[in-house]
Amino acid sequence: MTGKLTIPNILSLSRIVLLPLLFFILYSGHHYLFLAGYILIGSTDFFDGIFARRLNQVSHFGKELDSLADLFFYISSAFFLNYLFPEVIAANKLYLIIFFSLLGFSFILSGILFRRPVMMHTIILRFNAVMVYFTLICSFVFDTTLLVRLVILIYIIGFIEEILIFIFFGNVNPDTRSIFHLLKGRTVNN
Repeated sequence: MTGKLTIPNILSLSRIVLLPLLFFILYSGHHYLFLAGYILIGSTDFFDGIFARRLNQVSHFGKELDSLADLFFYISSAFFLNYLFPEVIAANKLYLIIFFSLLGFSFILSGILFRRPVMMHTIILRFNAVMVYFTLICSFVFDTTLLVRLVILIYIIGFIEEILIFIFFGNVNPDTRSIFHLLKGRTVNN
């Protein structure tokens, strides 16, 4: 186990610490400066994992910090999208209600089952985190109403998978790739 003050953890923490700066820039009306800051801060999600593996600084604390930073960053991304492009969010309101309901249920279920909320990093959820990041960036260039809908639908599938993992497999490694990997492991062991 490595110490808590590592490069990957600093990168994850920077996503949380620098979020208020993004809000300030956004409210100041400097939308392209906001975009540059968003791209820079969002890129830390990519680099923290790379540095953790390359520097052999993977830790339980780091994974938890990364999950927390992801949660703040991607919920903030939804707010930013709504603030900058409200018509895109308005067109997807029903899908967002389903999305937030499943997200809340997943946190409540894992909190009850495991005495703490768990955020899985399945293939679907990792892929979609990248999609949220690029969707906001693309929104500065073209109408992303349908892209946002696709991202939300993929998230819905991802949270259903996460809930099924909690119910059928219990407290597994949050970095589990998918329910299919767990099923494959179960059939191999039987």
